[in-house]
Amino acid sequence: MKLIGSTSSPYVRKVRVVMAEKRLDYEFVQEDVWADGTTIASSNPLGKVPCLVMDGGDAMFDSRVIVEYLDTLSPVGKLIPTSGRERAEVKTWEALADGVMDAGVLWRMEAIWPKRADGERSQAWMDRQRGKVEAGIAAMAKGLGDKPFCSGIHLSLSDIAVGCALDWTAFRFPELDWRSAHPSLARLIDKLHQRASFKDTAPA
Repeated sequence: MKLIGSTSSPYVRKVRVVMAEKRLDYEFVQEDVWADGTTIASSNPLGKVPCLVMDGGDAMFDSRVIVEYLDTLSPVGKLIPTSGRERAEVKTWEALADGVMDAGVLWRMEAIWPKRADGERSQAWMDRQRGKVEAGIAAMAKGLGDKPFCSGIHLSLSDIAVGCALDWTAFRFPELDWRSAHPSLARLIDKLHQRASFKDTAPA
């Protein structure tokens, strides 16, 4: 398998962490989808990463689709329950984490996209997206409470998705300082940082 992505993308990182936890072999191909010479459209017509290219050449995209597939490839470290309320809980955590990242990306691109003049940038739009990021992180902290992990007592996709969202937020928006505001999330992220899967995929 070949994973096309960027080391700065939190969605790509989520896939890379899952691959590490599942002990799956793959080739990582760096791709800047914003560069003029990007070739990502040849694998994903939407022009986004991550994109997983299988041995036969077929491509799979969207991090949620990819991690769902990867969890079926090996019985090692099952990350997504197969059915029922437990599965819905994990997928809801993932949706919350992805929503924080979605809002963060919209906020960041409004602020830095070079093809938009400064006078065209909307502070109201950026403030709206920042509000979503902060509300999402607060909801994570409330949902985690005093539990050792987001969905029970074992690592799951919930924790991987939340960890990637929090690390990316700290990477791109250090001024938010969610650690001080939400010590329970700080404890969780410190625990995740002890895992090789997180150490080896830090955003850069």
